[in-house]
Amino acid sequence: MADGRRSIDDAAGKGATSEPALLHLVEKGGDAADVAETIVSTWQKIDAALHPIIGKGGVAALYKQSLYLAGARRPFFAEMHQRSATELDLAALKSVLEQQSGEGAAASGQALLQTFHELLTRMVGSSLTERLLRPVHEGLRGPSAQDISR
Repeated sequence: MADGRRSIDDAAGKGATSEPALLHLVEKGGDAADVAETIVSTWQKIDAALHPIIGKGGVAALYKQSLYLAGARRPFFAEMHQRSATELDLAALKSVLEQQSGEGAAASGQALLQTFHELLTRMVGSSLTERLLRPVHEGLRGPSAQDISR
């Protein structure tokens, strides 16, 4: 990888990053560090899109709840939830993802993003979720984005 980061297109409006696209990143030579960087970049975009509306604390609370919910299947997220304060600790997320295989980091990162998307959708509805996250989706599209729409 030239710059260690790749743009990823969303999959049929179901989250900002899709597992098939992340796995494609791994298949093309990306490792867990590349996947972790992509996931962290996506979370930074989510934070930038939502914090003007719900505040940094609101984004952090949704992130923490997503860790809790995703922790049911991935214990390291449950551990992160227990250790996390009231901030978006993306350095810890990156560290946890980098310790996995590329495929494991892709699946885990996608699970956390999908959990967040579902949580936000339950809170504000599908239409508003898509509008709120539109800057994230648009920021991930670009000349190197993978078109994985169905």
